[in-house]
Amino acid sequence: QVQLVESGGGLVQPGGSLTLSCVASGRTFSTDAMGWFRQAPGKEREFVAAITWSGGSTFYGDSPKGRFTISRDNAKNTMYLQMNSLKLEDTAVYYCASNPRQGAVAAAQAYDYWGQGTQVTVSS
Repeated sequence: QVQLVESGGGLVQPGGSLTLSCVASGRTFSTDAMGWFRQAPGKEREFVAAITWSGGSTFYGDSPKGRFTISRDNAKNTMYLQMNSLKLEDTAVYYCASNPRQGAVAAAQAYDYWGQGTQVTVSS
């Protein structure tokens, strides 16, 4: 069965760094665009970043831009999100998602497959 499994979340102080990973299995993800989204309590799901199937192009939401870096290793069926200079407002559950049809877009509804999420908490 198709699975996306996130890991790497945790508690970090403001200004700190974390790297999230998303391991895909159950189908060929190397031709899919993939993305990261996040959802904080009481807020809508927010686009964080997306990457094309080759990794040649990346896109970011306004808040993470300049602080986060999305990447992928198709040989390992794994996508990453390097998060630097973390802020209190980055606290959320982070989800990875796969989009086999519509490319690296910001719209969550374009993504067909989703992981269960990993909690990132930024707190002093």
